[in-house]
Amino acid sequence: MKRLISLAMLTLTLISCRPGTDVLVIGGGASGTCAAIASARHGARTVLVEETPWLGGMLTSAGVSAVDGNYRLRAGLFGEFADSLAGRYGGYEALKTGWVSNILFQPRVGEEVLEHMAASAPGLKIRRGLRVSSISKLSRGWEVCFSDSSRIIATVLIDGTELGDIARACGVPYHIGMDARRYTGEAKALEEPLDAVQDMTYVMTVKDYGPDADMTIPMPEGYDPSRYVNCCLNPLNTPVREKGQPLWEPEMMMSYGQLPGGEIMLNWPVEANDFNANIIDATREEREAVFAEAKQRSLGYLYFLQTGLGMKNIGLSDEEYPTEDGMPFYPYFRESRRIEGKALLTFEDAADPYSSTLYRTGVAVGDYPVDHHILQHPDWKSLPSFGLSPIPSFTVPLGAIVPAAVEDLIVAEKSISVSNIMNGSTRLQPVVMELGQAAGTLAALAVQTGRHPSEVGVREVQALLLKDGARLQPYLDCGPADPLFEASQRIGCTGILHGEGRNVAWSNEMWLRTEDPLLRCELYLEDFGITYEDSAATVSLSEFFSILADITKAKPGQLEFNIDDSDRAITRGEAIMLLDKVVDPFRRRVDWDGSFL
Repeated sequence: MKRLISLAMLTLTLISCRPGTDVLVIGGGASGTCAAIASARHGARTVLVEETPWLGGMLTSAGVSAVDGNYRLRAGLFGEFADSLAGRYGGYEALKTGWVSNILFQPRVGEEVLEHMAASAPGLKIRRGLRVSSISKLSRGWEVCFSDSSRIIATVLIDGTELGDIARACGVPYHIGMDARRYTGEAKALEEPLDAVQDMTYVMTVKDYGPDADMTIPMPEGYDPSRYVNCCLNPLNTPVREKGQPLWEPEMMMSYGQLPGGEIMLNWPVEANDFNANIIDATREEREAVFAEAKQRSLGYLYFLQTGLGMKNIGLSDEEYPTEDGMPFYPYFRESRRIEGKALLTFEDAADPYSSTLYRTGVAVGDYPVDHHILQHPDWKSLPSFGLSPIPSFTVPLGAIVPAAVEDLIVAEKSISVSNIMNGSTRLQPVVMELGQAAGTLAALAVQTGRHPSEVGVREVQALLLKDGARLQPYLDCGPADPLFEASQRIGCTGILHGEGRNVAWSNEMWLRTEDPLLRCELYLEDFGITYEDSAATVSLSEFFSILADITKAKPGQLEFNIDDSDRAITRGEAIMLLDKVVDPFRRRVDWDGSFL
């Protein structure tokens, strides 16, 4: 008996000594940082582990300090980040310094903003400089061991890494490269899968040191000026340019990524510092060797600007990265693993959102066109081009971040369950920040209710995101400050009223048209067992009250409205407000595909 008691006490001591947390986020990139902030703000004990000294990933550590997309869809943690940047620089107009984006900033300022946001999350603990050495599944949760011999037991694990390394270590099935049509069902997809990924880029942040300065760097290893002669219009241009990219004046090239404060982001897609290599499943040593080569490619571009185009006064900024060579911590990765999740987002889902019900499960939005960088691939001529395929503004389903086959794990950043084609839009900074917020919100709900993430209802996550000012649907005419915002988001997630997708030049849009009169043919009530004549006639207030009674199965006298002029046409916005009050749209639960339960 004494031995049993001693053994029990020893076991309890060991258990109590094991450091534990509710939510462990590995990877402090744009998505992982937002996941940790959201989780901690919702009361979950949260630990964020990041290998580098900085938070922010591609926004900061990789130097892509120009936000792509969602300028008119700012909301949630992405909106908070953007508002903080505007506050730092003196307003949103002060962020429009380069022509590639409406939101540009210095990487170190972006990192400071994220640090401040993380500090506002109660109890969030951040551990830096650690690598994962092993991961083990427990009956509930995970045990993760790190390079300093420490370990953390977590109820829910979130993969916020740049390349989905944690998902792989946890045994999640995934895809790399171009998908086969039989997997995604996309008309644009290939007949057979192809091991080809997008270019990565070692971004450089440079500045002008003055007309008399000579910042010329030593000739980089393997320097070949022919790689760069067609980066812009200049006397060295070669007569044949097979890739057909337009040439801009040098001034346009240098103002592309002009940052507030005078620095310049060099992330130039035309014969400059894009570099192609598939290192996703490579070892750490193999990756480092490729990164060194990619860095030399970028430095070669800088050397060409200095020696070929006479810009010797341009040099790597000494104000940004705390690295020995003044370069970012790692390259900008446009593509990573893509997990098999509870739901798969394809190009067709975005192009025609109402062809299925997946849109009902949306937790993040985007408006950037499909943008693939593949021109540095050695077989680029034979690869399909998906460049800038137009789609409406889109929503990303919750099931895209939840693995289909592994419990207690949520996957964020770029490694979500999307097709290779659609990754060209979902990979961008605002979308992954919103996905991180959704991941942290889901994780917190799971631990606080004693459920696996896969058991938490879609509507529960959506309701909490909406309460936090995040967007579920990408409507341009109903922003967070609009009185109709929450109602329009909820009704939009039922499909009773549809948004209207538009493509205007570069802009991808989705409008709810709240000021327009409601037409009878614009009501989609089949899921309520109601079918009306498909008519383009407007709906009057009195007619709409009858429709509400049909939906709710109300008895005469149960629904009463004291509204004058009941014969006038009701607007779509008025219909949304009444539907939201009477129907209680989130009361009807949906599955991972958006079908009503």
